[in-house]
Amino acid sequence: MSLSVQSPVAGTTIPLTDVPDPVFAQAMVGPGVAVRPDGGQADAVSPIDGTVATLHPHAFVVAADDGRAVLVHLGIDTVQQKGEGFTLHVVKGEAVRAGQPVIGWNPDAVQAAGYSPVVPVVALDAAAEALTGIPGERTVAAGDPLFTWDG
Repeated sequence: MSLSVQSPVAGTTIPLTDVPDPVFAQAMVGPGVAVRPDGGQADAVSPIDGTVATLHPHAFVVAADDGRAVLVHLGIDTVQQKGEGFTLHVVKGEAVRAGQPVIGWNPDAVQAAGYSPVVPVVALDAAAEALTGIPGERTVAAGDPLFTWDG
């Protein structure tokens, strides 16, 4: 069964290898793609239908009913911001639909604080060959398809 993974933010897609963090760039937690977000206050939305399995001010995981899970990390090293500038719209364990707002944030504020605002979108524990349609560099809106996870 295929799972369509949508972009959690508006911006420009970049390869995961271009993320300025080795854990993401080397796909240690799984394959995927990253989005260089547009600036300004925005909501990061759920990339899939599922349940919020993990929730932090700077990152979240949504697990589909079949167990596949997608990590969205809002910026790099943003855990250092201790939640400042991030607004949670859901709670852990909540059922969400693809496109539903999960966290409010401002990529410009992340950059001003000295962190990269790049947003890795990772298929946790997936085999790289299970993902298809991973884009090269292109503009996406929040909710646009990013890739398909076959499994």
